[in-house]
Amino acid sequence: MANIYDSLKNVFQDLKKENSSNPAFVPIILVLLTIPLAYIANSIAIGVLFLSIIISFNKEHFSIQKKLIYPIVLYILMALSLIWSIDKESTLKALSKEVSLFIIPLAFLLFKNFTEEQKQKIVKIYSYGIFAFVLFYYLKAIIRFAASNNADVFFYHELVTKDVNAIHVSVYVSIAFFYFLRKANKIWIDYVALLAILVIIFLLSSKNIIVVFAILLVIYSIFYVKISKRMRLRNLAVFIALLFSVAFLGKIRERFMIEYESNMSDSTVNDVISKGDAKVYNVSIKQAWKNEKFQKNDFFPGTAFRVYQFRIFKELVTEEKVFFTGFGLNASYPKIKEKAVHYNVYMGDENNEFEGYQSKNFHNQYVQNFAELGVFGFLILVAMLLINFRNAIKSKDFVHFAFAILMISLFLTESFLWRQRGVVFFTVLYCLFNSKNLVKAHNTNT
Repeated sequence: MANIYDSLKNVFQDLKKENSSNPAFVPIILVLLTIPLAYIANSIAIGVLFLSIIISFNKEHFSIQKKLIYPIVLYILMALSLIWSIDKESTLKALSKEVSLFIIPLAFLLFKNFTEEQKQKIVKIYSYGIFAFVLFYYLKAIIRFAASNNADVFFYHELVTKDVNAIHVSVYVSIAFFYFLRKANKIWIDYVALLAILVIIFLLSSKNIIVVFAILLVIYSIFYVKISKRMRLRNLAVFIALLFSVAFLGKIRERFMIEYESNMSDSTVNDVISKGDAKVYNVSIKQAWKNEKFQKNDFFPGTAFRVYQFRIFKELVTEEKVFFTGFGLNASYPKIKEKAVHYNVYMGDENNEFEGYQSKNFHNQYVQNFAELGVFGFLILVAMLLINFRNAIKSKDFVHFAFAILMISLFLTESFLWRQRGVVFFTVLYCLFNSKNLVKAHNTNT
């Protein structure tokens, strides 16, 4: 007990010391660690950061960093889209949700630059915080399983709630995993964290993240680990065996098999959703791209749905002539609904309308930016990702590299920045990793 008290006391003193050096230190950590909590908690943390900007402003600390201007420019474009938006009410409402794109880079521009050592401490505290969330998710699932005897509570959205979103949490925990993986001089709690986070990545069952996560582990083993070739090959073999054994467990295997079967054949029966004689058929990628009409009992698996959404995006940009402007921030839904009616996709019923395909966004950040902010919104996004990727290569920091790859791939399947948690997560880490450094840390693996 005394050791725990001493450890917490040291952490508190370290936080106090770093925050006295840079008043943004603790507010940035608060913003990161409140992302998985209720929206109000994260909004309060962002408010604290904004107040810190006002109270601690010192013109001597201001620095123009072009890389940090891009998120601000993107937010300005979002605000300008209110002028031509086809749904001004939705655009105005969304601007408050996206304000992190303005406030967070502004904080990095106005506060004294973080040292490399401070950046690593922020990543460290974030990773241990995420580990605490992981333990909470496990505990909650165990309690729910004891009460219901339903194993679904350990998988996908059931594990973390649909609002927090399993795919988003997969990204949060992946970043923490790679911190612990590359950490030098690990102690027992670091190994526990690695195992707990590794397991939850598979339980969250995000196909895209699992595949990218596996690729990142292979890259880390080949290029970042300083061990003998024989040891590296052995570790890879063990990991691949573990990957296949875990990936073919119940619910995880089920999600991968639906994708595989629906992409290989047209109109396969979805045994998971079908009930008795009421058959539900999986839509293949080919059907999603070419079918002139769909049936009410057609189900779009992940890849097929995104192909369908890209198809209607392509049609909308051509038909509505919004190449340069887009429809306005968060204003594409009426047009998505029009296409849903045209193609006769499932639109829910009176009691379950939110499950209809007409109410879903494009599930692709590149497409979402283009559809709502035009080609310039798309180019700004691509520029940020390229800058981030280039700097990740130059930094030789694998956590930064993992973040860059995860964002590039995630944006292909999710409109991540159109969710408050997503835009906060991306903006904080983008600014943290790409802002100027004052001093290089002696050891970045602490």
